[in-house]
Amino acid sequence: MASSRACTKPIIFLSAFTKSKFSHQYHVSFINTTSHIPIYPKLSQQRSLVVNNVLKTVEPTESSLRSSNSEEFGSLGEKPTILVSERLGEAGLQVLRGVGHVECAYELSQEELCTKISCCDALIVRSGTKVTREVFEAAKGRLKVVGRAGVGIDNVDLQAATEFGCLVVNAPTANTIAAAEHGIALLAAMARNVAQADASTKAGKWQRSKYVGVSMVGKTLAVMGFGKVGSEVARRAKGLGMHVIAHDPYAPADRARAIGVDLVSFDQAITTADFISLHMPLTPTTNKIFNDNTFAKMKKGVRIVNVARGGVIDEDALVRALDSGIVAQAALDVFTEEPPSKDSKLVQHENVTVTPHLGASTKEAQEGVAIEIAEAVLGALKGELSATAVNAPMVAPEVLSELAPYVVLAEKLGRLAVQLVCGGSGIKSVKVVYRSARGPDDLDTRLLRAMVTKGLIEPISNTIVNLVNADFIAKQKGLRISEERVVVDSSPELPVDSIQVQISSVDSKFASAVSESGQISIDGRVKFGEPHLTCVGSFDVDVSLEGNLILCRQVDQPGMIGRVGNILGEQNVNVSFMSVGRTSRRNKAIMAIGVDEEPNKEALDNIGAVPAIEEFVFLKL
Repeated sequence: MASSRACTKPIIFLSAFTKSKFSHQYHVSFINTTSHIPIYPKLSQQRSLVVNNVLKTVEPTESSLRSSNSEEFGSLGEKPTILVSERLGEAGLQVLRGVGHVECAYELSQEELCTKISCCDALIVRSGTKVTREVFEAAKGRLKVVGRAGVGIDNVDLQAATEFGCLVVNAPTANTIAAAEHGIALLAAMARNVAQADASTKAGKWQRSKYVGVSMVGKTLAVMGFGKVGSEVARRAKGLGMHVIAHDPYAPADRARAIGVDLVSFDQAITTADFISLHMPLTPTTNKIFNDNTFAKMKKGVRIVNVARGGVIDEDALVRALDSGIVAQAALDVFTEEPPSKDSKLVQHENVTVTPHLGASTKEAQEGVAIEIAEAVLGALKGELSATAVNAPMVAPEVLSELAPYVVLAEKLGRLAVQLVCGGSGIKSVKVVYRSARGPDDLDTRLLRAMVTKGLIEPISNTIVNLVNADFIAKQKGLRISEERVVVDSSPELPVDSIQVQISSVDSKFASAVSESGQISIDGRVKFGEPHLTCVGSFDVDVSLEGNLILCRQVDQPGMIGRVGNILGEQNVNVSFMSVGRTSRRNKAIMAIGVDEEPNKEALDNIGAVPAIEEFVFLKL
């Protein structure tokens, strides 16, 4: 491993933290807004810690606290602008109007959407609006959250959203029952030829013998996709006396067994089923997964229901399977293109029952989805990481609450570490070491890693880093961040005993920050709910990470604290705390001094001129 080397002269490096009078409150905000939600040192009762789009950890000012009390958003307390591009239930619109400016603009062209989006903080869509990379580019960084009023998110470019740091949330629970009920309704209507018999009778015909159906009792239903909707369909099908099997590579077997469903392979499901109900997402893997090859493996006379995504079926192949009799009937609520063309062979096929994407179309579901997505979007604008976020790692609310002070510590250690790097050095390799009494499975470090990444990158670039895009931005900048977990004998009630940030193969502007193994190394821990710096290089210190910090390496001799204190006092710079760490008596020592104000150049020059001070660095937290 290449050793870090010290620059010959100290360099003053400024970062972006500000001193707070409210040192016992923290804000962990994850959206680019000045709306604040205070986080207190004792967080055992808090279950809604927010993780925000810029992951901006700040300490609140009086004005920001007033802002949070009035639940204002955006810069200068302005309300956010929310664009609703498809129809949303009135109950959801009322929730949005309570805190933001809401513009409902339906049937926008792509060009019109790109024009409007640069003035919007949030966008709410259903399945008809395509939120492409061009939309995110046109937003110019202002768009903080895209809300999908429903489950499927294949109309949103998730990769682009992640790159631009935009959170994407959906509403997967409110319409679950409605979609499952519609699936069962189509299943029964198809089995008994309800739609065809209805049309025939209304045409003046009485064709009882033509529309003889099939019973569902005792038949095998294969549920393809055993998520929320799929499992609810399975429950209802069991109630109808059907034998239910399911395929889902991610579904836990015990959850399936709990409702009497056997999980089987894809091929086993499609080759043994009498009925197949589709409930899988549309992904590159599932796109046209039901094609000529898969239809050829099915039982002759199989019946298929699709209330999921149209693109999972190759529609031309389905027509061929219907014509050949491999598929006896199909009932479809979704299509590859919506609406389908009027002359679609599939839609016009006599053995196909169709509905115009009605899966979520009940009054109850529409109101529920509207409220669910409105609350998720507003929560994201306030800085909350919704449980329905689809392009951010899922971190449980109780974990977020527990990690709150460590989030602050992680970002500040990142900011300190990057300020210790000599200006011309390129950072390529960083290791974060977590010391904890907990095992690896009991410590989720994704949020802490994101905050270290944020602290490392934001002070030296114009890039906004957040939980959504932290790993992507690090990779894009060629920054390799590795993690190590060390089990220590400490209280398991604390998630983390200490965090260490190491930067390898760089020059250091403060030689004492270089450890014996050759890396810039700093350690910190949370004490009494506040982040503390506990080690710099090989020197132990104990200073609260607030305000500004001066680190001095000196000869360990009497009077040093007084001399530096006098220099600062003469310039009206208030010392808030001080700590000295030394290797041995009357040898070398590091003095860490916290100051409320930023010392001017004269004060810093005078400190550097003290004969016993060998090097020093000023750091702004």
